[in-house]
Amino acid sequence: MSHLSERPEKPAVGVSMPHESAVLHVTGAALYTDDLVYRTKDTLHAYPVQVMKTRGRITALRTEPALAVPGVVRVLTVADVPGVNDAGMKHDEPLFPDEVMFHGHAVAWVLGETLEAARLGAAAVEVELDELPSVITLKEAIAAESFHGARPLMVTGDIDAGFADSTHVFSGEFQFSDQEHFYLETHAALAYIDEAEQVFIQSSTQHPSETQEIVAHVLGLHSHEVTVQCLRMGGGFGGKEMQPHGFAAIAALGAKLTGRPVRVRLNRTQDLTMSGKRHGFHADWKIGFDADGRIQALDATLTSDGGWSLDLSEPVTARALCHIDNTYWIPNARVAGRIAQTNKVSNTAFRGFGGPQGMLVIEDILGRVAPLLGLDPMELRKRNFYQPGLGQATPYGQPVPQAERIAAVWQQVENNGGIADRKREIAAFNAAHPHTKRALAITGIKFGISFNLTAFNQAGALVLIYKDGSVLINHGGTEMGQGLHTKMLQVAATTLGIPLHKVRLAPTRTDKVPNTSATAASSGADLNGGAVKNACEQLRTRLLQVAASQLGSNASDVRIVDGVARTLGSDKELAWDDLVHTAYFQRVQLSASGYYRTEGLHWDAKSFRGSPFKYFSYGAAAAEVEVDGFTGAYRIRRVDIVHDVGDSLSPMIDIGQVEGGFVQGAGWLTLEDMRWDTSDGPNRGRLLTQAASTYKLPSFSEMPEEFNVTLMENATEEGAVYGSKAVGEPPLMLAFCVREALRQAAASFGPAGVSVELAAPATPEAVFWAIESVREKADVRSGDGQAPDDSEIRTDTSALSNA
Repeated sequence: MSHLSERPEKPAVGVSMPHESAVLHVTGAALYTDDLVYRTKDTLHAYPVQVMKTRGRITALRTEPALAVPGVVRVLTVADVPGVNDAGMKHDEPLFPDEVMFHGHAVAWVLGETLEAARLGAAAVEVELDELPSVITLKEAIAAESFHGARPLMVTGDIDAGFADSTHVFSGEFQFSDQEHFYLETHAALAYIDEAEQVFIQSSTQHPSETQEIVAHVLGLHSHEVTVQCLRMGGGFGGKEMQPHGFAAIAALGAKLTGRPVRVRLNRTQDLTMSGKRHGFHADWKIGFDADGRIQALDATLTSDGGWSLDLSEPVTARALCHIDNTYWIPNARVAGRIAQTNKVSNTAFRGFGGPQGMLVIEDILGRVAPLLGLDPMELRKRNFYQPGLGQATPYGQPVPQAERIAAVWQQVENNGGIADRKREIAAFNAAHPHTKRALAITGIKFGISFNLTAFNQAGALVLIYKDGSVLINHGGTEMGQGLHTKMLQVAATTLGIPLHKVRLAPTRTDKVPNTSATAASSGADLNGGAVKNACEQLRTRLLQVAASQLGSNASDVRIVDGVARTLGSDKELAWDDLVHTAYFQRVQLSASGYYRTEGLHWDAKSFRGSPFKYFSYGAAAAEVEVDGFTGAYRIRRVDIVHDVGDSLSPMIDIGQVEGGFVQGAGWLTLEDMRWDTSDGPNRGRLLTQAASTYKLPSFSEMPEEFNVTLMENATEEGAVYGSKAVGEPPLMLAFCVREALRQAAASFGPAGVSVELAAPATPEAVFWAIESVREKADVRSGDGQAPDDSEIRTDTSALSNA
């Protein structure tokens, strides 16, 4: 077992415990960024001047009317920027634009003594626009060849030979929706300037170091003149990785110019209309199978909707390509990626970061073609799993370790869920109920863990031991409710060998741990846990020397367990507090800076080859649904999940993450129908789903009636902190089984062997139209009493063709 994964005696990791701020959350005592406004004197409130047109050049911007509004202090415009007028890392996101690029684009900000004064001032600003043509939908962008950024190409094997060897070849297209993060806390920042002209910003950000960097270059400062702190976030899901930087820069600029604290906090409508979403995708594909239903070749083009600027669209698209294989070996593949530039908000990171989009494409393909191959969808999926010991690699060239876990978690789901018996029960139910159908589907996942950009796979920590034996840890990760801080407390207590109550965690700050990576890519515990462990090991090594001198033994024979240092084979012991006190008086350093970098990664973005991931997380889920044939309304009767988190650092936290990720994925795939005005009218480009009243989020009524989550046992991950694996993003993709179950339920309303096309999200309306399509096919078949041949199947399935 590796040093990093080995657990000592009586570890604090692996113990189920509540979230470290759970009591504060449920009592309302937990402080978030915007709560700090009420503890800050003389704060000004910033309000955006949004232009409710989709695209156009600004020909006039008159701020004088705003300054006449009582309570308005200043209007921020491009003329006020002392540094670089840009809020992004690609230098394509002007903080104050001269061209409106999406409906609701903010072109100026008003500072007021009260939020209402700032709002009235913003309404008074006059903006004149020379309107320009706009591109709203992916299909419009593709037709207009409106693309930006890199266009990666992933190639493996011989695609032409693969199709030549295929017995069955199918082709089609698939477009699926974007998704709103809808975190409970909207974007917020609070900035003030101290007596030394240092800028201090409280920000709801997943990436404090990058927020620091953007603020510094907007203000024309160096990074050491800007400090960013993140107490905690009320949700992030990737939406606060890149998007907070501009809002923090506005607050900092206002504070710099006025000398007063400035608060930026978007209301829900502003957050929905100004911040980016999960990327919607369009896929064109062609796939070949041999006579036994094994994939021989895949040719696909994935087009992501990047919105008006690049943001993180390039790595999101790259990760989609890296995950199009999911759990299936594809010996010959050619997959191209491109990013559409549309006049919508700039789409950004979202839990899974392109992985769900790539995986959804292959799962949709298999769900559509299984009936045409005469195979049960479960069987088709199992036949194409990566197999251990055969040297199979991903289309980008990375070997697949622990491939046996793909089948193992699947089999455990079948066993736990009694799948064989329930399928028989479902068949009997469907035969007896012509207007209500049930179905059960299983899908698996293989998700790569690490940032695609190798440089981001590093982290730092600062651990301080005080004279009284108490410990304070600082690390570069941010807490958005996912339990990262809880795990870091457990890692520190385990490494030092002390009780959890001895350890406290400080808020994430750029002046404590510099140059941090975003808390993203499911890497928070891996990276920061490695850094915390490293710092604690340095301290423990020093303290073992002190303990050895007090106990009259060698340091190698001393163990610290439950806050007591003991020598092996001896009754002598030394309490932790006494040990620390002694160390202080011996002038032993009681602070340490820890560091961790993920080893073994390499990636060539140009050739699209390498091993970008430290390891893969595996999982499988089964969903049973019941569908009403008259309305398409459905309910999820039962879900069974088995998920691989290695040796869990904190089982209660991990099970919560699996449950939450699954529900969020089910929301994306079945409920969350984001709509934009695509007409040529005056509101073209306007987001139509601007509130929870029009954008349906998962609620208690959409939860599975029976929800069983099991963590895979005996799953130690060598080379990861205390043998654990990431858990943040992978569970979201487990929800594919819900959509596939809905597809199979819709198919049950028609004859066998019918391929069902199902929209994503598969709303009740979409399910109803899928059922209607199946019924039409049943009518065609019953016309002459003959089953159609392949050509009729080709006609019936529209975009899906069997060549």
